[in-house]
Amino acid sequence: MPLIEVDLLNPTAASEAKAHKMKRLVPTPNSYFLEIKCPKCGATTTTFSHAHRQIVCQKCGQPLGQPTGGKLKLTQQCKFRIKK
Repeated sequence: MPLIEVDLLNPTAASEAKAHKMKRLVPTPNSYFLEIKCPKCGATTTTFSHAHRQIVCQKCGQPLGQPTGGKLKLTQQCKFRIKK
């Protein structure tokens, strides 16, 4: 009978990222908060990565992201960073 060549107690970061969120060694969510910078006026908007509504700039009203049923799809010109 062949032995498994994988260390189950110390998984690699790549294998942990590929695993389902509930089957990880320490369960963590796949979602996060984003700071999106408007390309038109430069204002920043904080939103959820899996938003269910269209995200628009609070100052100028330009659309920044569209919901896709999963993660938010940002417009082409938008810059973002993940908040920690």
